[in-house]
Order: sequence, then C-alpha cells, then structure tokens
Amino acid sequence: MKALPDSLSRLIEGFARFPGIGKKTAQRMAFYLLKSDRGQAVELAKSILEIKDQIHECPICHNISETSPCGICADPKRDETILCVVEDTIDLLAFEKTNEYNGKYHVLGGVLSPLDGIGPDELHVDSLLERLNGKTEVIIATNPSAEGETTALYLAKILKPRNVNITRLATGIPVGGDLEYADEATIISALEGRVKL
Repeated sequence: MKALPDSLSRLIEGFARFPGIGKKTAQRMAFYLLKSDRGQAVELAKSILEIKDQIHECPICHNISETSPCGICADPKRDETILCVVEDTIDLLAFEKTNEYNGKYHVLGGVLSPLDGIGPDELHVDSLLERLNGKTEVIIATNPSAEGETTALYLAKILKPRNVNITRLATGIPVGGDLEYADEATIISALEGRVKL
C-alpha cells in the first residue's frame, strides 16, 4: 500500500525538480499547498500558467518580458552606447538591483560548454554582433566560472575587430560564484573596477 496519494506524490516530484529544492523541501511545499485553502492553490496554478502564456523573449536583447520590446530596451533614458552582456536574465536582475548601471543589456542564454554540446550557435552571439552599431563599450559580465571565462575570452576575440571597447567585470565576484547570489555592493565594486580585455 502506498503511503501518499498519486496526485500528492506527483506534486512532490514536480517540486523536487526545481533547482536547490530537495525531496524534503518539496514535501513541505506540497503539504503546505494541501493544507492551504483552495483559492491560494488556484492562484498559484494561475500564476504558473500566466508566466508560460504571457512571458516571452525580447526580440532585441533576449531578456524575458510581457511586452515587445522589453521595458529596458524601450526605455529612452537608458544609455544606448553601453551594452552589458550577461549569461541569463537572472544575472540582468542582479545588475538592475544595484541601480548603478544605466546601459542596455544582451542576454546570451547560457555559456559555451562543449561537453554539454553548447557552442556559439546555441547562444545569442549573432544578434549581439548585429547590435554593436553605435556602441562604445561592451561589458562582458559572464560568471567567473570556467565556462563563463571561456565565453568571455571567445566574445573578446570576436569583438576585438569591431572597434568597440571591451571590458570585463573586475574581481569582487568570487571565482566559481554566480552573479545572482552576489550582493549589490559586490556587483557595484566589480562593475566599477571592470578592465579592458
């Protein structure tokens, strides 16, 4: 005899697939929803469906958005001459939390990882090259992991002949760390101390 109903087991398994969520945390989340009122569960289910139906990728920078283009690309107060290249939207959000960067972004959609079959064609590199007109600086803000460093070196190599200043975030972001977990002061320090590649 099974200890849990199939529907509850499926929900626990679904939650356990989330990054950083183990089996016990998934179980707590599922039991919390089971004990909550129906309205709360329905609201959560609607929110999940809404993000799947309403959020898409910005055709310019590849950020996520409900509008086209995204709010950052559409903002006329942003500095059009500076482009910050990040791995994913979560990294863009880390910069936005600092309120220190006022340029535009380009979301690569990942990093080069030959072992995982991710090469330049799987990333938004071509659209990055198309956006360089009128740019005076490209800040490469990939994470300081082995893949992030490889991606930064690759981007620096293909951007060098394009007559644009190429900078990389300074140290301050720990090696092996992720931007999404860095605090605002660390990101500000890394942004201010960026170096030319």
